[in-house]
Amino acid sequence: MLQIVDKQAVAAAFGRAAQSYNQHADLQRQCGEHLMALARPAHALQVLDAGCGTGWFSQRWRSAGHHVTALDLSEKMLQQAALSQAADRYQRGDIEALPFAAARFDRSWSNLAIQWCSDLPQALKELRRVTKPGGQVLFSTLLAGSLNEVQQAWQAIGGHAPVNRFVSLSQLEQAAVGMPLALTPFTLTLAFPDVLSLLRSLKGIGATHLHHGRDGQTLSRSRLQQLEQVWRRDARGCLLSYQLVSGVIECE
Repeated sequence: MLQIVDKQAVAAAFGRAAQSYNQHADLQRQCGEHLMALARPAHALQVLDAGCGTGWFSQRWRSAGHHVTALDLSEKMLQQAALSQAADRYQRGDIEALPFAAARFDRSWSNLAIQWCSDLPQALKELRRVTKPGGQVLFSTLLAGSLNEVQQAWQAIGGHAPVNRFVSLSQLEQAAVGMPLALTPFTLTLAFPDVLSLLRSLKGIGATHLHHGRDGQTLSRSRLQQLEQVWRRDARGCLLSYQLVSGVIECE
C-alpha cells in the first residue's frame, strides 16, 4: 500500500502551521480523547508520541507521570512542543524509520499522523517494533469519506477539491495483516460560522497540504462566495465531517 508522499513538503506544511496549530486543533483533541480511552492504565510508562505536533497529548501523557519521547517530521512542531515542556525528550524523525531500538516503549502513540506515511504497513510495523512485549500501539487516522463537504462544494462550483485520498477500513486492516489489531471507526463533524473560518481551520492544522506537494490553487473572493452559497450546513453553521478510526495493537 504505497503512495507518493513528499515528506519534506509535509514537514514544511506543518512547520508553517506550528504557531497557530493549537487554536485550530479541535479535531486532533477530540480524536485523541477517543484513542486515549482505549489505553490500558499503568504507571510510569515509557511513551512514544509519534507525530507529536505541538505536543498536546505528549503533555497529557507526561502529566500522568509517564516518561515521554516526542517525535515529529517537523522541527518547528518539535520547537513548539518544547516551549510548553510537553515531553522529556524530542526527536526529529519519520514513523516509517523510527530512530529507536526494538522494544523501547511501553506505549507507542500516534494520533492522526500515519495518513502522512508513504508505506502504511511499514509505519505500523515500525510502531510495533519499538513497543515492548505486553505493550500497546495506539493510533488513529483518517478514513476514506473524510471531508466530503469539501469535495461536494468544489464539485458544485466546477472546481477540483484540494484534499487527499485516505485509506478505507479494509485497506487499513490489510496493512496490519498478521497483527493483533482492533479497530474502532467513528465520525466527527465540526461546525464553523462560515466557509472562510472552516478553510482557515484546515490550513491551520496543515490539512490542506496534498500528499504530492502544496496545492497550487488560489482562492479568489468570488470563489469563496460561490463556496459559501453551496456549502452543506445546519443550524450550527458550515459542516466538516471526518471519518476516523482508532486502532490498538496489543504487542505480545
